[in-house]
Amino acid sequence: MTKLDLRKTYYCVLDTETCPIVPSDKVDAHNMLVYDIGYRIIDKKGTCYLERSFVVNEIFFGEYEKMLSSYYADKLPQYFKDIAEGTRVRKSFWEIRKILKEDLEKFNCSIISAHNAYFDYTALATTTKYLFDTEKKIHFFPFGTKIWDTMKMARDTICKYKTYDYYTANGRKSATAENLYKYLTNNEDFKESHTGLEDTKIESEILVRCLATHRKMRKNLFSMA
Repeated sequence: MTKLDLRKTYYCVLDTETCPIVPSDKVDAHNMLVYDIGYRIIDKKGTCYLERSFVVNEIFFGEYEKMLSSYYADKLPQYFKDIAEGTRVRKSFWEIRKILKEDLEKFNCSIISAHNAYFDYTALATTTKYLFDTEKKIHFFPFGTKIWDTMKMARDTICKYKTYDYYTANGRKSATAENLYKYLTNNEDFKESHTGLEDTKIESEILVRCLATHRKMRKNLFSMA
């Protein structure tokens, strides 16, 4: 492990994968349960200090019929293989929440970054409510955590480069993680994995590149404080 220096600012780059509560053609985070949570702790240069890859026990195994309706259901055999080999760890949703909190405290990290952070935040909130049906609102992220959205950040920085020529069907600059990473690596053959930890690796690169521009940009989804 790289030596920890608490004078630095550390960032937690997080990604989730989900399955629908009710099968639907529409991707709505309020209808999604999180079965895969991956995250990395990095510094502003992209040096990685910690990686975690979790499979949510209550969803992946407890709601397996719903898993079969997930967009990336074809990847399920790979998950079973990874779990057997120990590269992904089965944990309860509550245990994952606890481990994340401990990791953030260890690195004095108050910033969690996600690409299209609204989706991850909302899907985690939906899963929390689904598993802990209570009148008391329970947050997945620790109180005071700042949520950054690298999609917003990239739109204000990387997407504004004249050489960035990835577009959506309606003619807007495309800020998908896959297209951004293609541009940053000059690799047109790159395909996003759509598995938690693997996707945080490319999203870490997007975060680092955005910060390195030193341009004014939107960052916060909102603050939990």
